[in-house]
Amino acid sequence: MDDSAKLVSKVLVLDGNPESFDRIKEFCDANDLIGLKAHERNLMSILKSNVDMGAILLSEDFGKGAGSGIALAREIHLVRAELPIVLRREHSDNLDDLSEKDRKLFCAAYTLDNVAKLRGVIDEFIFSRVYPNVLVRGIKEISEAALTSQFKSSEVGSEPPYIVRDRMIYGEVFSLIPLESSWCRGYMMLQTDEITMLNVTGSEVGGSDFRNINSALSEVTNLIWGAFKNRYVDGQEKRGDFLTQVPIIINHQHRYISFGSEDPQLCFKYTLADKDDDNIQPMVIYQRFVFNLNWSPDDFKEVQASVEELVDSGELELF
Repeated sequence: MDDSAKLVSKVLVLDGNPESFDRIKEFCDANDLIGLKAHERNLMSILKSNVDMGAILLSEDFGKGAGSGIALAREIHLVRAELPIVLRREHSDNLDDLSEKDRKLFCAAYTLDNVAKLRGVIDEFIFSRVYPNVLVRGIKEISEAALTSQFKSSEVGSEPPYIVRDRMIYGEVFSLIPLESSWCRGYMMLQTDEITMLNVTGSEVGGSDFRNINSALSEVTNLIWGAFKNRYVDGQEKRGDFLTQVPIIINHQHRYISFGSEDPQLCFKYTLADKDDDNIQPMVIYQRFVFNLNWSPDDFKEVQASVEELVDSGELELF
């Protein structure tokens, strides 16, 4: 598989047994998971932050005493109910002996002796959607090209694409645009923080007025959508066929956005660093694709554009 299209997911590992970490890390490394550790005293601040994740691997004895992990799961569920929690147990790889209320906190259980059971769990709850490699690679290419075009004084970098289950909002500024085709329907969202964007790109977008920041992010969004449409959306689409919608809920107090779907989201992280000043903190832009209304990867195909169409779109130039 092309590394630029290989999907990963971050999982938070909450386990008080040092001996279990080697087994869990080995599993994560073999299954495209990036394991993150946290101390109990820092857990709630991390969960309330912008750290995006695909799941939590929790030991039933994590914390202070037997069964304390289950009590902790109740607290986690109040803060990040959308995150699947997998319970590591000492003697049982099921949840049958828990109360009905507590069973609902977890998506599955496993033991170190049966760690292979996790493979099916992450397939079901994290990597439950197939994203064609050519699509993932193409999104990264067209997005980097749009950012480079808009912010010429910045060096654009990116991390491997990944899958998340959370619904967290990053920063103060985000754009949202519908995506519609015969094989997908949903939204693309770009998110960043205002201060860093001003520091890195203020001179390019016309100064420190927040309206200039809005315009710049809007332009990048349009550039990406235009390239996405040219490359992946057939021009014969009938927009009148798309009638179903669901409410989008935004809660600024809790930095939370919901698209009415529990499906995992495809995410990209881009970093824009000032080419001339290493002392300026790089700007981070998070890009999310939410195919909450339709997702049919078997119908996906790249549009074979003619030379004339590529010239008209600016992807080719005549000389």
